[in-house]
Amino acid sequence: MRLGVNIDHVATLRQARGESYPSIVEAAHICLDSGADQITIHLREDRRHIQDTDVEAVRLVTKKFGKPLNLEVGVDPEIIDIAIATAPDWICVVPEKREEKTTEGGLDLKSSENFEKVKKACEKLKKEIPGVMISLFVEADEETLRASKKINCDAVEIHTGDFARAHLNGEDTSHFVEQFRKSKALCSELGLGHHAGHGLTAESVEPLVKEKLFVEYNIGHWVICQAVFEGLSQVVGKLKAQIQ
Repeated sequence: MRLGVNIDHVATLRQARGESYPSIVEAAHICLDSGADQITIHLREDRRHIQDTDVEAVRLVTKKFGKPLNLEVGVDPEIIDIAIATAPDWICVVPEKREEKTTEGGLDLKSSENFEKVKKACEKLKKEIPGVMISLFVEADEETLRASKKINCDAVEIHTGDFARAHLNGEDTSHFVEQFRKSKALCSELGLGHHAGHGLTAESVEPLVKEKLFVEYNIGHWVICQAVFEGLSQVVGKLKAQIQ
């Protein structure tokens, strides 16, 4: 099982004051040096945290370590062009609304209009970046997963935000876990990688890891928050050990 660390919120702190610190490059270096299997960043249309220049800078760090860069993008043509210019190892296509605090759910592939937009973007990415791997950020329902298979992608990243919030609130999460079991089985049948991301903490990821429900976990906000108290290296190192 792989650990991807999302370092967007290091950039959030930097952008809050418009300073040159904290360094997104140093954050990527520390995470990989502490055991992370990949770095994840999201270049949003509104540029609220990661900036265009960060993408290439982080890409250089991941190349140095021989580890993947997982670039999250919406389907805006400008963002797609930046992704092509950077040529990351993985691209995760995500939904995006300017007014949202954070990504609120998976791609709506049940809408024919959205499906075509995502399909067109993925086809362009595959054509322009030799060997790129693509995941789609989606909900764990059968119709959406089967629609994902019709798009030229390699994996899905299941939106775990609702599960993570319920876990944080001490609610019963058994129905979420059962849903993830079903999505894992269907992805295996469809030949798609089964990844997880959004809202996860060291506590909420535990039951998912125990059942080996996913092959990759992308965790960000909690890591950066916990690093305030423990240090980034310590948090990433412990999380990697927990997943192993």
